[in-house]
Amino acid sequence: MIYIGLTGWGDHDSLYQGKMPARDRLKEYAGHFPIVEVDTAFYAIQPKRNALKWVHDTPPGFQFIVKAYQGMTGHMRGEIPFESKREMFQAFKDSLEPYITNNKLAMVLFQFPPWFNCKRENVEYLRWCKREMDDIPCALEFRHQSWFTSPFRENTLEFLKTEKWIHSICDEPQAGEGSVPTILQTTRPDKVLVRFHGRNVHGWQRQKRSTDDWRDVRYLYRYNQQELLEWTEYVQTLAKQCEHIYLLFNNNSGGDAADNAKQMIDLLHIEYQGLAPRQLDLF
Repeated sequence: MIYIGLTGWGDHDSLYQGKMPARDRLKEYAGHFPIVEVDTAFYAIQPKRNALKWVHDTPPGFQFIVKAYQGMTGHMRGEIPFESKREMFQAFKDSLEPYITNNKLAMVLFQFPPWFNCKRENVEYLRWCKREMDDIPCALEFRHQSWFTSPFRENTLEFLKTEKWIHSICDEPQAGEGSVPTILQTTRPDKVLVRFHGRNVHGWQRQKRSTDDWRDVRYLYRYNQQELLEWTEYVQTLAKQCEHIYLLFNNNSGGDAADNAKQMIDLLHIEYQGLAPRQLDLF
């Protein structure tokens, strides 16, 4: 099964009629796509009431990919707001309960920063993370190319298999050590994740500044027809390796993610059943 969706549901104006209130947007989103990434969980561990609302706003077959909290992946500057890392992980796992109870958790995504490189202490931390997450399915995405350079590539993939991490495959600009190549290999027989970040090399390299919003540039990219057609072949390659393929489009600095995701659905000739009813367009 191939599932296609977006990273978040709030910013995709092309999906919504008029000025739809933010509280209603997930209901409408679920009429277009069967999965979504909960990126708000990266910035703060979400209260259960939020997850309960989102679960109830979506149809039975809908699935969530919840992004791991930034304190868990080393993005946070300064001290974590918890007594210990174990307490932080427990709080995050508790927040997942509504998704799990309602059979709507596809996976948790651990996306590590560009400075998280391939060295022994980081490998050990990944082992610790996986143990703390128990049997919750977890995907792993790197942002430092050292994990896939020739001395370490096969060891990295074997490590993902041994530790039962879901491989988060990236389509992103190739912009030095702060990016990773597209590695079309799955590491579990049940699930694989692909995230489309765009191919804006200039934007990818741009540093965050106080005077501008780097996100307005970093993910500013629209995939063309040929690029998406190439990916239909890649998806078929992945389909020979595992049962469920999750594709997330994150190229939304210019509002392109939703359109590209719908193009991919059409190119793969997918017709999803059981989506939420959409708001009627009177005109």
